[in-house]
Amino acid sequence: MASHVFETMGTVVSASFRDGLPDRAILNGIEREFREWDDRYSLYRPETELSRLASGEVSLLDASAHLRSTYELALEWRSSTGGAFTPHRPDGVLDLSGVVKAMAMDAAANGLESAGARNWAINVGGDIVISPTSGGVDPWRVGIVDPQDRTEFLTSVALEGDRRACATSGVSERGDHIWRAHGRSEFVQATVLANDIVTADVLATAIIAGGAETLDLACRRWPIDVITVDAAAALRMTPGAVSAMNRASFLPHM
Repeated sequence: MASHVFETMGTVVSASFRDGLPDRAILNGIEREFREWDDRYSLYRPETELSRLASGEVSLLDASAHLRSTYELALEWRSSTGGAFTPHRPDGVLDLSGVVKAMAMDAAANGLESAGARNWAINVGGDIVISPTSGGVDPWRVGIVDPQDRTEFLTSVALEGDRRACATSGVSERGDHIWRAHGRSEFVQATVLANDIVTADVLATAIIAGGAETLDLACRRWPIDVITVDAAAALRMTPGAVSAMNRASFLPHM
């Protein structure tokens, strides 16, 4: 196992390769992809396009096609989750961080696939997407942190097949930073397993924001598996999540 690690988007990105590091050009491409997204969408840097939009320096009509399409995707997620996910802060500021990190991960993953890289995983702040698996290759074992003790793992799950992505959203690490359109949710952490990282990341956030109602909606509408933890430390797990957890118990630690 070899890893390429760098910092961007205010977090750590780790690209791990079971068959050894690929060419430097491929690694540079991963870094470039993430930095280009951060250069456009960070709200912590006044020169980015999104910051200039938020400050009123430019209007949405004058924004790039890239930004407008990202905003459109975020609005589609708002509609499909009944407003549990939203790209707007309570003060009205447009904030696309709820989709941008996952979209950057997805773009980097597509770049690795196009370059012919195999047996890899991209980890950004604990959210993970893996390469398509083939016969004879062990799944990736992913640890899920305990929201009651961030130094411990709650459990582990196996990523394989049509569960290539895992995203966890919660309030224990950064506080209650998730905007809630319908009052306070009973969940303090939600982990979603899906076939793509954008779906996993958006729905993990939406479930925290919308609570049990959104959890039920998400499980009906999308092919996902979910693990939630409420304020009393009670767990809810879909059958597929239980299977992924049981499968992980037979895998070596990565």
